[in-house]
Amino acid sequence: METTLPPERLDAYLRRIGVAGRPARPTEDVLRDLQLRHLRAVPFENLSVHLREDIVLDETALVGKVVDRGRGGFCYELNGAFAALLRTLGYEVELLQARVYGDDGRLGIPYDHLALRVLAADGGGRAWLADVGFGDHSHFPLALDERGEQKDPSGVFRIVESEEPGADGDLDVVRDGRPRYRLERRPRVLADFTTGAWWHRTSPDSPFTRAPLASLLTERGRVTLSGRRLITSEGGTREERPLDDDADLLAAYRDHFGLRLDHPPVALHPRP
Repeated sequence: METTLPPERLDAYLRRIGVAGRPARPTEDVLRDLQLRHLRAVPFENLSVHLREDIVLDETALVGKVVDRGRGGFCYELNGAFAALLRTLGYEVELLQARVYGDDGRLGIPYDHLALRVLAADGGGRAWLADVGFGDHSHFPLALDERGEQKDPSGVFRIVESEEPGADGDLDVVRDGRPRYRLERRPRVLADFTTGAWWHRTSPDSPFTRAPLASLLTERGRVTLSGRRLITSEGGTREERPLDDDADLLAAYRDHFGLRLDHPPVALHPRP
């Protein structure tokens, strides 16, 4: 069921991502601003997996996790909540499923990823690919029907028709010449992603069960906490620092990501 947020929940969500007041109209410029603010305020994180918390694919629950608990999530959670926010502001939103390319160039499972197709009031029917749930990805929405290069602060993107047999009109989202994920155009509902979310939070083969992860876009780069390694990237410079002490680890979650944890997360299926 598609959720529209009541006024007080809408205002709370906007405050969570640093927006003062409701946008007057659901325009393309506002969409760009909302995506960037979301990426800088709400971390991409998989801590529920390693804290043994349930993940409920319900828009009300997802918005509550982001807004009331000050948490983030992975793609199903972040884009699921973002869809509710955009829909309440007057955007037309569809959920799209995608399969992610691995480091070996192979595609992942069906319903591997959830992204959004968004239409604004001033776009004349132009569709945008909005995505706040893929970690290090485009800062701004991508024009879904554009087949040329699209420059973004995080790289040069292209959306191309897949020529593989059986792709049936699917689109490959490519950054700097490397395919990131294959996007299906058929609209889906949130419940369709239940099996993909279950696999990602339980399978030893899922990248999300191997180590706790939190990552956030910053004004000058990105900060990531992978396991017990704090990684900061600014202006092309990368620094990594181990956090062996539990107190330092919890402080890093709090100070860099706004995540207040009672105890460190423990990897569900740690790497050998």
